[in-house]
Amino acid sequence: KKTSLEIGEGYGIQLSVNSVKLLNKLGFSSLSDKEKFNPKKIDFYQIKNSKKICDLNISEFNSDDCKYTTLKRSKLLQFLINRLDNNTIQFNCSLDNIEYSNDLINLTFDKEKITCDHLVISDGVFSKGKSLISNNNSEPIYNNTIAVRASVSKESLDNINEENVSLFLGSDFHYVLYPLNNDKNFNFIGILKNKLNSDQQKNHNLCNESTFIESIKEKLSEKISSKVFQSLEDIKLFPVFVSKNPFIPPKNIYLVGDAFFAFSPSFAQGASQSIEGANQLHEVIINQKNDFYNSRLERVKMINRRSDFNQFAFHLSNPIMIFFRNIFLKLLTKNKKFLQSYLGKIYKD
Repeated sequence: KKTSLEIGEGYGIQLSVNSVKLLNKLGFSSLSDKEKFNPKKIDFYQIKNSKKICDLNISEFNSDDCKYTTLKRSKLLQFLINRLDNNTIQFNCSLDNIEYSNDLINLTFDKEKITCDHLVISDGVFSKGKSLISNNNSEPIYNNTIAVRASVSKESLDNINEENVSLFLGSDFHYVLYPLNNDKNFNFIGILKNKLNSDQQKNHNLCNESTFIESIKEKLSEKISSKVFQSLEDIKLFPVFVSKNPFIPPKNIYLVGDAFFAFSPSFAQGASQSIEGANQLHEVIINQKNDFYNSRLERVKMINRRSDFNQFAFHLSNPIMIFFRNIFLKLLTKNKKFLQSYLGKIYKD
């Protein structure tokens, strides 16, 4: 139950051209340049010595009106909310039950029943709606990583190109820095390997507990330079939970975004895939088709494989494997055929 949407300033978000193209249909291109940024490349670095490994020109996938974009999450949310009618979002209510019979869907909100023809469930990785229709048989699993989000001033960043996304690779850890707007305010997102016991995984308040926060901060301080660590502001922690297997809902019930499938955060496709999935579902409903699940699942599986592989490669600790990883990175980031297969299928299709 919520009485309002809590947008806040929040942290950053990356949108690849596949989602920007769809957002432009809603007028996203009219968003002020002061509110967003278009990085040209992804620069790869080693955390250990801050040495640059190579760079990847993501602007090659851009068009004149669809460009890889970074911005504050709050700006994107406000942009979308402004395009809704005032009474679209109902607050201060709780979904208690979902019943399905004779192609009709019966919802119970605070003992009040509503019948509908279609139901779209898009309430995140810990989806209550998904749990209700699956009898709690589709719970996400812990990814053995903690996401660390923060903001950082550009004055505290040395030896990086402020026009690009900077990706730092280390042992059991990687982090990303990118500008949020043309004022060059930067977002920090780090993915740190960290095991949790079963009780900790069930504790949804864990990342607000001071003892746990300090333990993660201590680990983080050992991974990054003291200058960057001391300049991090408004640090927040999130245990990363991902989907194990997709769930097939009953007819005319649709899952979108993390409720459909939650990825490991190593491919920067979470937001873009939510937008893409919502658009695909809209087309299916408008055109009265019934192929949403199968067509969406094929794409999700492809992205999930890439996300899992990226996390594995980014977190290598064996020096020999790191040596060969860096060689392959240098070669593959300049191989147009590979990039078209690995990224182009996601960004352009």
